[in-house]
Amino acid sequence: MGAGRLTPPMPSYLLRLECSHCQQAHDARLRQTVCRGCGSALRAVYDLPRLRKDHPEPPWADRAPGLWRYEELLPLEHPTEAVRLGETQSPILTLDPPEGGADLRVLMKDDGVLPTGSFKARGMALAVSRARALGLRSLYVPSAGNAGVALSAYGARAGLRVRVYLPESTPASVGRRCAEFGAEVVSVPGTIADAGRAARAREPPESFDVSTLREPYRWQGKKTMGLELFDQFGPDRRPGAILYPTGGGTGLVGLWSAFEELRSLGWLTGPLPRLFAVQPERCAPVVQALKSGAEEVTPWPQPETVAPGLLVPSPFSSRAILGAVRASGGGGITVPDAEILRAQAELRHRQGVSVCPEGAATWAALPRLLAEGRLGSHETVLLYNTGSGLLYGRE
Repeated sequence: MGAGRLTPPMPSYLLRLECSHCQQAHDARLRQTVCRGCGSALRAVYDLPRLRKDHPEPPWADRAPGLWRYEELLPLEHPTEAVRLGETQSPILTLDPPEGGADLRVLMKDDGVLPTGSFKARGMALAVSRARALGLRSLYVPSAGNAGVALSAYGARAGLRVRVYLPESTPASVGRRCAEFGAEVVSVPGTIADAGRAARAREPPESFDVSTLREPYRWQGKKTMGLELFDQFGPDRRPGAILYPTGGGTGLVGLWSAFEELRSLGWLTGPLPRLFAVQPERCAPVVQALKSGAEEVTPWPQPETVAPGLLVPSPFSSRAILGAVRASGGGGITVPDAEILRAQAELRHRQGVSVCPEGAATWAALPRLLAEGRLGSHETVLLYNTGSGLLYGRE
């Protein structure tokens, strides 16, 4: 290819990485994990004033839908960095309202249609893309399921070595799917927290941990959830509330990051959606911290739930998660496992929607929030389904 036909760099406005707690700056051109100063999660900082000057309106209107259309607000330096598996814009479905909410407009953002069947494709697409660009060759993650499958697929696509540490209670089908993509699968007794400790004790220094919020770029991939919602609703129409199933919590941080950046750019005006963290009753560290006013979560003792992705007793960098929910004016709600399973069956049988148990938790939470008066009877509410109900097998 002649020099005149070389693909130009991506027009990313990334300036640096910055600690989400102490604001210490970190070089985005180097391998980074967490803040060198305080150990908190790193966030990407963009030159928003310059972007706004260059583009008074969003510049992506004529681009194909999907994750990569938001290149100005993504951290890639060149299109060839992107590891792609056909990421597309996930649909928003209209649902019949639950009993007692006849005037409520209920919508569901369905990320179950994304590559590997879950929203984890967003974060792993960015994490793996940046890892490969930075010269990393071996990645690992503790996972309850979806993240492990996504890393296995994107790692295979990028030609990188992958190890996935799964709690032994994880459905066997998840481990098989990871292995089918060529990942090494390690089963660990206990929860995802135990899997994380085992992974970090075993892995050599050259391996890179892509756990939730322990590297900077999964957060950026999750940010595209909010950017897509902005596109799908338009600048003046948006849900009053978003119910989000919360395990590791990166999605909440990503959604709020997107809304804040869009507002700073002047592209999003008016009230922003209130974010509600939905957790199971027997593993609800984020909801507990929201109710108590704590700055960080307290690890949940003896966690248990039927929703593997919500079995996170102590999410990392919880200050960022709690900060996003509180800044939005939202809150938290818990639901029992029996209602999660009932909601999953109800969505399948009555609405024809296949959701993971984590996504079903948001449907179970809806009547509870209505009964408590935390949702208006006439407002628009968006439920976030993070994965397909077809992903998990219980054999």
